[in-house]
Parts: sequence; structure tokens; C-alpha cells
Amino acid sequence: MQQFTPPVLPRPIENWVNLSGLNPLQRGSLKMIDNNLISAFVERWHSETSSFHMPFGEMTITLDDVANLLGLPIRGEFYSPPDVDRVTACNLAVHLLGVTTEEIWEETRKTRGAHYRLDWLKEVFRRQCAAERFDCAARAYLLNLVGSTIFADKSHTLVDAKYLPLFRYLDGIDRYAWGTAALVVLYDYLSDACYYDTKQLGGYMTLLQCWIYEYFPNICNRGDQGADVECFARMNRWCYKQGKHKVHEYRSIIDALTPADVIWRPWENHRGVIPFDDITLYTGHIRLCSTVAKYLPERCLRQFGYIQYIPSPPLPDPARLFDVDVEWLGYVTPVTELFPKLRPATYPSECEDGYLEWFYQVSHPLLVRPDGVPQVPRYSVPPTSADASSSQPPPILQQIGDLIQQGLSEHQASPDDELYRHFYKALYLSRSRTS
Repeated sequence: MQQFTPPVLPRPIENWVNLSGLNPLQRGSLKMIDNNLISAFVERWHSETSSFHMPFGEMTITLDDVANLLGLPIRGEFYSPPDVDRVTACNLAVHLLGVTTEEIWEETRKTRGAHYRLDWLKEVFRRQCAAERFDCAARAYLLNLVGSTIFADKSHTLVDAKYLPLFRYLDGIDRYAWGTAALVVLYDYLSDACYYDTKQLGGYMTLLQCWIYEYFPNICNRGDQGADVECFARMNRWCYKQGKHKVHEYRSIIDALTPADVIWRPWENHRGVIPFDDITLYTGHIRLCSTVAKYLPERCLRQFGYIQYIPSPPLPDPARLFDVDVEWLGYVTPVTELFPKLRPATYPSECEDGYLEWFYQVSHPLLVRPDGVPQVPRYSVPPTSADASSSQPPPILQQIGDLIQQGLSEHQASPDDELYRHFYKALYLSRSRTS
């Protein structure tokens, strides 16, 4: 994995980086990855549900996780690039990076197509800074930044030229949903890695490994740097510590996990930095370029503090990319449709009766062959849950929430509308547990 090392940036470039919302990526990446740990989780990924199948149900990397770990915006536009072949990649580099035709033709010869080497982009950045061509330098820097992190491919040394037009208009680069794009890339590579002949994994491995660190504190070595969690993207808290286990050992460890081994809501002490955003409960498709992924938080409700019920069947693939964009722009509809189904959990891992029996019928959550037929686990209810009824919203709050939701639906309201923003906040509070 190629480590991104941020240089001292000239002020104009620093301003563009801050505007983009990508600045948390400059110093957050882990220096090493526990490949055995990652492989053990990849084995449990199911592309049809976009989730890891654990012994006690499904879990996934949510948009809320991305926002808290990476500090990237999860709202914004999806990116639709032009078709990029080698000739187009050369033309883009000449016009947007300020290099000569001869240089970029040689570069694409080395990469054998419409790609740029990350090391070459660093050279372009330094050269254009020296020439005070700060717009070209900024594009080289930003493309190298995303190519080293959220858009990393399997080589971890190249970046696809199709991403360069993202930075054509530097004053408008804050309009993209960078965090959502990072999740699409990781979901896609996880799905690809499910095939037995896949040898490499792309995507931002820091995101995946730090997600494991946050939710599974005792599964592996993790270096806690003691970062001020009130001031940084939470990935800054963690550093790599060498793993002790082989893949088959991690496999057995994960098979033996119980709900008590999971920190189901790791971001509660981070809400002062990253408030909860109801778009993270959107159910539908998300995309980057022509890559489309299913985003199904309904299958992992315990990560949001709700009782897990038997979810709806996975969504069919969309017919057109345009349909994905329409879904995303109208995210409030699936969110408001989900709200009536949500019941606050009285203890963190709560699921409805019959959920685990259903799950063991439709999945194979144990990867080490057991002796005999796998038995549906029976987990004891935490002792503190005896008083948990006091944490349920009173009936009057539930009724108020229903009325607010009905009114918002009748007015076709959107959380982005300033007039209704506080009503959505009230709706969320009415569905939450009281402290």
C-alpha cells in the first residue's frame, strides 16, 4: 500500500484542498494493513446484501461510519465522467495538468492505457509549484490524493485518468459526495474479492481496517494513538500494530464472536464533531461513474440503535444510471418510509424474535465447519436491559413522531429545506431513546 505523505502546500492549493472537503485524507492513512484480518472479513462479504454475514447477523460499513472515520462529506452529487481512452487521458493531462504532449504520451505508454502513475503525479505537482502554476499543481495533488486513498485500485500505484475531470473546475469541487464515492469503491472491490480467483483488493483499506478497529475492539492488535476524538476524523486515532494471527485463526475467532464483543454504536462520543445525518438511513443505490452499489442500512439497524427485524429482499439492479441519481436526490422518500418500522433497541444487539432463525436459513455465517448441523445461537439478554423500558420513547412521543412524519410527507418536504430542517430533527429525536 502506497502511503500518501502531504507536502507543505502553497496557500492557493491549500485553499482548494480545504474547499474540496478532502483535506482529512492528507494525514489519516494507516502505514500498514493487516492483510490476514482483511482477508478474514472479505470472506464474509455478500455483494447481494452489501454486508458482512457475522455469526449474529449482518453488519456493514455505513455512510455514518464513513462520515465519522474519514470526515468526508456524504451529501452531494455523483460523478459522471466522459469516456476516457488513452488519447483522451493525454488530452486531459495536457489541458488540466499543463504537461507536454510528449511527456504524457510517454507516461501512458508506461501505464499501458488511460492511467497515471502516482509517483509521476507527485513530480508534476512539484514542477508546477515551482513554476507557480498552482491550478495545475492542485489538480495533480488532488488526483494523487484520491488515487492513494479512496479511489485506490488494486495496483496501489496507478490512478484512472477518468477521475481527473473531477478537478477541472477547482472552485466547484465541493459539490461531490466524496464519502459516498469512497464507499462505492470499497463495496465494489469487496464484491470483486468474493471470487476465488481474485488475488488483490482495491479501495481504501484504512477505511475497512479502522472500521474493524472501532466495532471489534478485541479481535486484533490495534494501536490507539490517543488522538483527540473531538477534533479529528476518527481514523486519526488508530495506527497499525502487527497482527498475530493467520487467516484461518481469524476465521475461528470471528466464528466465535458474540454480540457482546461488538461496539454497536461507536460514534456516540463523536457527535459533537459529526452530527447524525438522516441520509445515512437512505435505502437504495449509490454510484461512482458507472459503478453502482446497493446501500441497505435496513439490514444493519443495530448499528443505528434500532431493533433488527427481518429485512426486505435485496433491491434489484437499476435499469439506468439516471435512476440511481433520481433515487439519491429523492432520498427523503425511502428514509420516511423506513421510520415507521424503526423501534429503538432496549439493548445494543437487540433483534426481533425469529430474526436469527431466518438468518441461519438464508446464510452460512459460520465459516469453520462445525460438528453436526449448525445451531442457531441463543444469546443472553444483558442484565441492564431489565430497566431498559425506561429508555423507550413514551407513547406520546411515538404519536408526535407519527404526526410529524405524516405532515412532512404530505408537504413533500426535504431535510435540505431550511423551513423543515428542525421538523426532521424533531422527528429523529422522537424515534430515539431518551437518555
